[in-house]
Amino acid sequence: MESNPTLKAAIAHYDALLQETPTTLTESRDFLAARSAEEKMIFGGRPLSPYLRPHFITAEQWRYLCAECARIWECVEIVGRTALTDRRIYDDLGITDGEARLIEIDPGYTGISITSRLDSFLTEEAFSFVELNAENPAGISYCEVMARIFMDLPVMQRFVEKHPVMPLYARHLLLETLLTAYQEWSGGTDKPRIAIVDWEGLPTQCEFEQFQAYFQSEGFECIIAPPEKLDYHAGRLCCGDFKIDLVYRRVLTNDILERPEECKALVNAYRDRAVCVVNGFRTKFVHKKMFFGVLTDERYAALFTPEQQAAIRAHIPWTRRLAEGKTTYAGETVDLLEFIRAHQTRLVIKPNDEYGGKGVVVGWEATPAEWETAIAEGLRGDYLVQEKVPTAHEVFPHFTPEGEITFIEQLVDLDPLLFHGKVGGAFTRLSSTALCNVTSGGGMVPTFVLKD
Repeated sequence: MESNPTLKAAIAHYDALLQETPTTLTESRDFLAARSAEEKMIFGGRPLSPYLRPHFITAEQWRYLCAECARIWECVEIVGRTALTDRRIYDDLGITDGEARLIEIDPGYTGISITSRLDSFLTEEAFSFVELNAENPAGISYCEVMARIFMDLPVMQRFVEKHPVMPLYARHLLLETLLTAYQEWSGGTDKPRIAIVDWEGLPTQCEFEQFQAYFQSEGFECIIAPPEKLDYHAGRLCCGDFKIDLVYRRVLTNDILERPEECKALVNAYRDRAVCVVNGFRTKFVHKKMFFGVLTDERYAALFTPEQQAAIRAHIPWTRRLAEGKTTYAGETVDLLEFIRAHQTRLVIKPNDEYGGKGVVVGWEATPAEWETAIAEGLRGDYLVQEKVPTAHEVFPHFTPEGEITFIEQLVDLDPLLFHGKVGGAFTRLSSTALCNVTSGGGMVPTFVLKD
């Protein structure tokens, strides 16, 4: 999209307000740090948002983002539906036998992934997606809580007098999504008892606690329950004396398959339709990173309309499974390994099914020897290669754990949150490295839309 002078002027105005007096910066830092600790804005023991400004986008950008995400989501649903009967897609996605057994279980409601997150970069030239987190996206509560904190910041209150903003609150949409699935699953309108299910001691524990408090404030009984403490008997899934109707699943499918004994109560109750689980396990089809490989593979082009194909070309990076043999690039047949070696500086190698930046090798940051090692390791495992996309950078005011404030350039990863395939919120991850990931040491800020 074209450069927007209004956006640049708004950022400059906010930064000027921050630096208006010798104490404004430090007072803003102290306010945000104290409120963040009070509201459990903590990830793995560290502050999640050590920044003094949210990420601003224009209303025009927001409308564009929502429309393009909706078009790509049409493709997500097509692949998800087709994969149920097309074993080629199973194989190309890298679905394992254990995953296939879980996928075959009908979740009891429609939709391949009813709460998801598209990780993207929005620049003046392009809007590019790099991953789809379709299984159990983190950050929905974190971003709302941080947005509310920023709205209380004195500098922000002065800023909105000149530049009105729309904060993106999405917890109510997550709750509505859970309830819609539960009502379809149960056929009734009773109020479910909710369990947030994941392992104890994870870095995201504070977000679980935020959600628990929010659900309870909306009148729902809710607990946080590790899988191994669940019990399934007499047709009911329980955690102690708490009977569970609806599971907000945050535990990963990979963990469930690796620790089957600890997760058998959850899986058996799901299989018997004794509990509603959101998201269900069919999300695995589109959660695999090779999903982008299916979208960009000419063999599957007939699945999509010309308009959908154009959206894929515009927004989805070329992606292929890392393997020996021929493939296509820009309509030409190439030897894949020769192509990967010849074009290291514009490619990334990543595992098909990991998170938190694990196993990712960035070609333009690796030495030739490191790149060759990554190729060799990728050939032995389940890896893919993906083309580099245009990335966004912006200078943000940042404070260190010691309290030092500096203005630093950050990589800006804009992450729309989708509910039933429609964008309902977003947040932004920031990093000093090419891996813009909170687990890998990055941070996050809320995304605010500047009103027209």
